[in-house]
Amino acid sequence: MERQASSIRAERYRDLDGRSVEPWFRRAVLILLLALAVVALAGTFGQRPKHSRATAGAADLELSSPTRLRGGLYYQAKFTITAHRKLDSPRLVLRPGWLDGMTLNTTEPAPSEELNRDGRLVLDYQSLAAGERLAVFLEYQVNPTTTGTRRQTAELDDGETAIASISRSTTIFP
Repeated sequence: MERQASSIRAERYRDLDGRSVEPWFRRAVLILLLALAVVALAGTFGQRPKHSRATAGAADLELSSPTRLRGGLYYQAKFTITAHRKLDSPRLVLRPGWLDGMTLNTTEPAPSEELNRDGRLVLDYQSLAAGERLAVFLEYQVNPTTTGTRRQTAELDDGETAIASISRSTTIFP
């Protein structure tokens, strides 16, 4: 039994004869990956913060936080309360969109009390005099399996009285 010697044929391996589709398929996949990287670098999927503000007679509520997130991403939400009159019991009330599929790692400064009001997280702080500001930093991580769009609403209350509210939509990419 005689074995046939295998040889490398230049037409097939160097010149790619008979393989007209494969090189173009590989090139298309590489271009697609490159385009995805460019879009990601442009901040489409990133955590560029969006600034929102609600103004009322008693106080202003400002929010700086990204509205486009990715699973596993760490991010910060900054709430700034500016009192125009004395607030006896300023409370930051966060609806479930701030907690579902998210891990709240830290809250700075820590509230004097954390409450639950009908499934909403209530962060209670010491009184603010007119003209005083309170900046609250919340550090989050998006749970890796969380995707989709959710409504995030934050409300500023003085005790049980609502003062100002910010509501917006946040998208979480896989």
